[in-house]
Amino acid sequence: MLDYGAGTGLLAQALAPHVGPLTVADPSAGMREVLTQKVGSGALPRGSRVWELDLAVEEPPEESFDLIVSLLVLHHVPDVAAALRGFAAMLAPGGRVAVCDLETEDGSFHDSSRLDVHHGFDADALSRLLTDAGFGDVEVRPAHTLTKEGRDYPLFLATATRLGR
Repeated sequence: MLDYGAGTGLLAQALAPHVGPLTVADPSAGMREVLTQKVGSGALPRGSRVWELDLAVEEPPEESFDLIVSLLVLHHVPDVAAALRGFAAMLAPGGRVAVCDLETEDGSFHDSSRLDVHHGFDADALSRLLTDAGFGDVEVRPAHTLTKEGRDYPLFLATATRLGR
């Protein structure tokens, strides 16, 4: 499994007992340092790999995963289509992707003056991006509501299967 945009690794920690070998990737040096410390302390499984990876600007590495997950990451990715194409390139045929992120919101989740974030995603538009990236069995459904500073923000879970080539 690859946890893309892993941050401090909380999602990877929750999923680790249920998956095989684990790779956590984040473009932030500070987050990678935290991830490395968690591998060293055993909070993440020993042998987990910590990568620097930004699929919006880098070619995907020649690796193959059965599962790629991300949590509240895509709305920070400038070129979402490129990231999804990178996911498809790194997944084995039949591999799955699971993305949880913000539904379309008014810009209040982050300071609305920030130009480096998306204000969530429309389910139909995200489904098209996944299909265009090479995925099938695309499903986008409500998953959770995140409360931040007294406001509720709906999250979706998008799942899809990499089509064989």
